[in-house]
Amino acid sequence: MRNLLLIILLGVFSNLAYGQIGENVFAFLNLPLSARTSALGGKNVSLIEPDASLIFNNPGLLGSEMDGLVSLYYMNYISDINIGSALYTKAIGDHSAWGVGLSFFGYGQFDARTIDDEQMGTFSANDLAVHGFYAHDLSDRWRIGVSMQFLYSSFDQYTSYGLAADAGLSYYNRETDFSAGLSLQNVGAQLKAYEEERMSLPFDVQMGFSKRMSHAPLRFSLTAVQLTEWNFDYTNELDPTYEGDSFTKKVLKHLVFGLDFIPSDYFWMGVGFNGKTNSDMRLESGNKFGGFTAGCGIKIKTFDVGVAFAKYHPSAMSMSLNISMRLEDLKK
Repeated sequence: MRNLLLIILLGVFSNLAYGQIGENVFAFLNLPLSARTSALGGKNVSLIEPDASLIFNNPGLLGSEMDGLVSLYYMNYISDINIGSALYTKAIGDHSAWGVGLSFFGYGQFDARTIDDEQMGTFSANDLAVHGFYAHDLSDRWRIGVSMQFLYSSFDQYTSYGLAADAGLSYYNRETDFSAGLSLQNVGAQLKAYEEERMSLPFDVQMGFSKRMSHAPLRFSLTAVQLTEWNFDYTNELDPTYEGDSFTKKVLKHLVFGLDFIPSDYFWMGVGFNGKTNSDMRLESGNKFGGFTAGCGIKIKTFDVGVAFAKYHPSAMSMSLNISMRLEDLKK
């Protein structure tokens, strides 16, 4: 019974992280580790900002302008599921940079019971990732980056670990305020399985662009996700007439929209929409706002503070908080 419970929990956690994709392990890698990303729909590989947390989405966004940045992140996902990360970035001359980070995913405490419902104590479930980043400018507009992640997962006495790598490319035209990005994510393997069968990592290819309006403090972002898989059809036992998604709905599930209002370097507001999350988390009784996100950020002296909110379930609102600073500014 204890083994069965843990197998069920593994499936639940995978679905929490990315609706209905249960064949992958370390699915927590799909969750955002940036308040700004969360505010703009949860996925963005093209945003150019002096915000170190954005490199979790695309290592090609890392650059010398992020010299000495420290970024701390916390998200209360759902119920007692909590996520946190810490990141430090450092420039190497004028055209390269590196970074190191740690992210933690805690799923809370669970009761362990026998098939006769007898209490056997409690156990915890946690995931951990250690990140390393490197990026280099190819030209004034093009930049390439890579990252490596050591992954560790623990569900009671069951443990697993693996290695993953991301590769990213970014483009930025300062004159037109246009940027674009491409990111290959979670290329790697589960080195040690929870039991006997090893599973694949949630590999993904994402690409997108961001464009600031010429005469307004608005920037639009569009990100295409899961480009290696076209169909996301599900078995819907509540709707026997369901025969698959329409072409329009299939396209929408691959797109994430973001719009941010940036009147100055000291304040921003953003909203986003994730088509796949909206579809996955929609219930017969409602939850029409699933997949919609919002957030804002402000610079207070030497600190940049950002918050974001996302709706995943009718009874639960996800909240994330980012605090970043430049170590050099703390000495002033």
